[in-house]
Amino acid sequence: MAEQRAQGRGKGGAAAPTPARRASDRGRYGRLSRERVLASALALVDREGLSALSMRRLGTELGVEAMALYRYASSKDALLDGLVEALYLELEERLTADTDEAPDWRAGLHRNARATYEVCLTHPQAVPLLATRLLAVPLARRPGAVLRDHERVLSLLRGAGFDEATAAEVFRAFTAWLLGYVSVELRPTVDNPDETDPAFRLGLHRLSAKELPTLRETAAALAEQGGPEGLAAGLDALLDSFTSGSASAASG
Repeated sequence: MAEQRAQGRGKGGAAAPTPARRASDRGRYGRLSRERVLASALALVDREGLSALSMRRLGTELGVEAMALYRYASSKDALLDGLVEALYLELEERLTADTDEAPDWRAGLHRNARATYEVCLTHPQAVPLLATRLLAVPLARRPGAVLRDHERVLSLLRGAGFDEATAAEVFRAFTAWLLGYVSVELRPTVDNPDETDPAFRLGLHRLSAKELPTLRETAAALAEQGGPEGLAAGLDALLDSFTSGSASAASG
């Protein structure tokens, strides 16, 4: 025992250095990977919302210490960026699974918009990150899947004959319409889902008939989602504004 204690000491009787303790990343389903961490984080957000997500809670979900997760996401912000990455990776998968090649650039944009819409409706609790995190992260630091989506859309526009400046303008308008449309679609309008009377279901009694007459009158229509048809109609109107009478782009 004395010999063992001596071997564990360095010069001057000081304790010999030992490797730093490392939190195990072997969870209840085996060793972790970045893909598994992000998939579990997204599933947690889908069930309980963004407010439920923390390193500690995610570690509990995976059966590991929270410290083990920092190998796959260095901070809470990095984890949120990873969720954005996961959404765009799912978008890539949907586009890859769609083997029908778009006949022209407009059809390609419609296909991209429809797939994005479907991903967002599948993961509505994570959609706010498409605004908050992309507002906080510079272009070159965005996840690879996000950058590939930018490249995909811009390539369609440049291939259609738009010059660099116009392609950038259309890209901004396309992105704004797509994410804005999804955000409006996902806004809650039902005040009390247990009510069968439409007025009480929407909570119209909470809106002043004197101050908000038009809103009260339109509330029932606002409660209806536009769906993919509304997305497509708005996108066509947007693209028409860039191509009508313009010789800078192919007519499609």
